[in-house]
Amino acid sequence: MIYGAITAHFMSGVKDWNGDMAERITKIIEGTVQVAPFMQALYDKITKALETGAVAVDLYRPEERRSVDANAKLWAMCSDISKQLEWYGQKLTPEHWKELLSHDWKAQAIVPAISGGFCAIGVRTSKLNKREFSELIEIIYAFGANHGIVWSEPSLQAFSEYREAQQ
Repeated sequence: MIYGAITAHFMSGVKDWNGDMAERITKIIEGTVQVAPFMQALYDKITKALETGAVAVDLYRPEERRSVDANAKLWAMCSDISKQLEWYGQKLTPEHWKELLSHDWKAQAIVPAISGGFCAIGVRTSKLNKREFSELIEIIYAFGANHGIVWSEPSLQAFSEYREAQQ
C-alpha cells in the first residue's frame, strides 16, 4: 500500500536519491517505517539547497495507476474496432485506433515533423491514472456504439469487470 509521496523542487540542482543531480526529487512512501529516515534525508537536502535558493516541497497521495486488466481491455477494444471499421476508406491498426481515440479524449498538438509531414504530440495512455483511463474506455464504448461495433468476448468480459468495479 502506498501511503503518500513527497516531491521537493529545488531552484538549483541537488543530488537525488541515487546521487545524480536533479532539480526535483520524488519519494514514494510505502509504509510508516520509511517516514523517519526519509524525512531526515529530505531535511538534510533541503537545508543544503537553501544555501543557493528557494525550495518547494509537495506532499500528496499519488493516484492509482491503471491495471494490467484495464490495458488488456483497451487493446481488445481497439482490435475489435480495427477488424470491423474503416476510417475514411482506410483500415487502421489497433495502435492507430488507440492514438485516434486517445486524441478524442484529450486533444494532442499537431506539429510539423522533422523529416516532413506531421506528428501528434500528447497523450500517452501508459501515463494515465485509473480515473483518466476509465474516461478513455467510456469514450471508446460510446464510439463503438455509435459505429455499430460488435464487441468480442475479451472486450465484453473486460466491460463486465469494469462495470462491477465502478459500483
